Amino acid sequence: MIESALDKMAESILSLDEASLSGLLDKYKRKMEHFDTTREWEKSVIIFFIINSVRVKNHIFNENILTLHHKRDPQETPPKKKPDLKLVK
Repeated sequence: MIESALDKMAESILSLDEASLSGLLDKYKRKMEHFDTTREWEKSVIIFFIINSVRVKNHIFNENILTLHHKRDPQETPPKKKPDLKLVK
């Protein structure tokens, strides 16, 4: 029963847009930082971490997609060379 409820929540969260969620991050961070013993404060903490979870999931996903892309097309990556650096005193 709990797993089913979590699965449904995850399915709903996956349908949310990261850009829209990120716009709400500061709002819920401020609410979370002002501790209160109310249910609203508890929900703000959960919402804050849900938003961050979506952001982390997308970051990990994008990194892995890039890694897979580079493994498939190794000739597309330019050869590494020494950076053009100057000594500044």
